[in-house]
Formats: sequence, C-alpha cells, structure tokens
Amino acid sequence: MWAVLRSEWIKWRKSPILWLIFVSPALCSLIGLLESDDMSGGNQWDELLHTMGIMHALLLMPLLAGVFSASVCRLEHAGGGWKQLLALPVSRGAVYIGKFVSVMLLLLATQAVFLGALLLVGTIKGYTDPIQWPGLLFSLIGSWLACMPLASLQMGVSVAWASFAAPLAINAIFTLPNIIIANSERFAPYYPWDQPVLVMLSQQLDDGPDAFHLSMTTLCSVISVSFVLFFVVGQMYFRRKPI
Repeated sequence: MWAVLRSEWIKWRKSPILWLIFVSPALCSLIGLLESDDMSGGNQWDELLHTMGIMHALLLMPLLAGVFSASVCRLEHAGGGWKQLLALPVSRGAVYIGKFVSVMLLLLATQAVFLGALLLVGTIKGYTDPIQWPGLLFSLIGSWLACMPLASLQMGVSVAWASFAAPLAINAIFTLPNIIIANSERFAPYYPWDQPVLVMLSQQLDDGPDAFHLSMTTLCSVISVSFVLFFVVGQMYFRRKPI
C-alpha cells in the first residue's frame, strides 16, 4: 500500500488536482468576509464556522470527494493503466486501499486549508473572542471522518466507470438535494452527502433542523456502518473486476 501511495504522490505533484484543495476554502473565505457579523452574543468563531461551514460541508466537500475519487482513477482508466499497475508486485486490495487513502488525504488537506482560511478571515475581521479549539477541531476532524462513506461510495463508482464525467455527474445530482434532505431528521443521517455537514455544525446550531441535534453516538454508528458497507462492496467488486 505504501508503494501505491508513493506512486499516487508522484502523479499528484504535477497535477492540477492539488490546486483543488484550495477551491472550497477560498470560496468560503469570501462568504465569511462578506457576511455581516451576527450580534446575537455567541462566540464569534463559532458564528464564522457556521457561516463558512454551510457551503463547505453541505456542497463543496461532497463534490470534492467525487472529484478526488474520479481523479485518482482517471490515469488508470486511460491507456491500459490498470493493467500496468496490477502487473506490478502489488495486490488489488492494496491498490484499492491506497487509492481510498489518497482521496482521504486530499480531503484532509482541504480541511487543513479551510482551518487556515477560517483563522485568516477571523483575524482580518478583528475577532477578540477566544477560539474554542476542542469544538473547532471536533467539527473539522469529525466532518472529515464523516466523508469516509461518501468517499468509499465514490471510489467504487469511479473504479467501475471508465468515464471521468459520469461519476462527477452522479455525485453532483445527489449533492444538490442536500439542502432539502438536511432538514429531515428521518433521512439526513442515512444520506452520505449530508453526513459531513451534520457533524460539522452539530455543536454550532442551538436551533434549526432536528437532524443537527441527533445523538452523536447514533450518527457515528450510521457513518461507521455505511462506510464499512460501501468500502467492502467496492473492494469486492474491484477484486473481481476483469482488467
């Protein structure tokens, strides 16, 4: 698997894919700078995380999960890349895990840049409230982990379809209903495209949709089970897929 990760890094370092980690933080920073400060008396950093996090976790992170998944499989689909890769002394399981880990690392890098963007926006706006680091880090790391089911699902789709555009189109179609489904306590926890925003904003919203006030134990259980299900099915398919 480490050999696969090194191989992926060689492909990334001269690829435009690395620039994508700055897209969501840049757009959300613009929203944070233009949004007027809420004078409700809450912590300024929590309010900023809510302002920037809605767009980031509800729409852009799910889209990026699909883009990253399709991108790490794109070269292998072109010119017999899968055959060349699997001709090396590496198992199919290691290849699949390595590519999934690559997607998660790209999403983690996006979260790190988003944190830096949030701190920069807050500094520019002159915030004086203390940063609640435990809650902030929980939101960022938790929403990253909540992307695991979606990333594993998108990996399976990207491996199955040679077309680069088709997985992205499917991901976009299922991302757009997020705003509606996120308001449903019944369906939102089970919808992989909504899970990142539910975790990110669960501590920031005192009111709002009931889905954001679910027990974290329940939400983590749903995320864990769906991740294992999607990952196992995707890996089994890849192991049996004729190359």
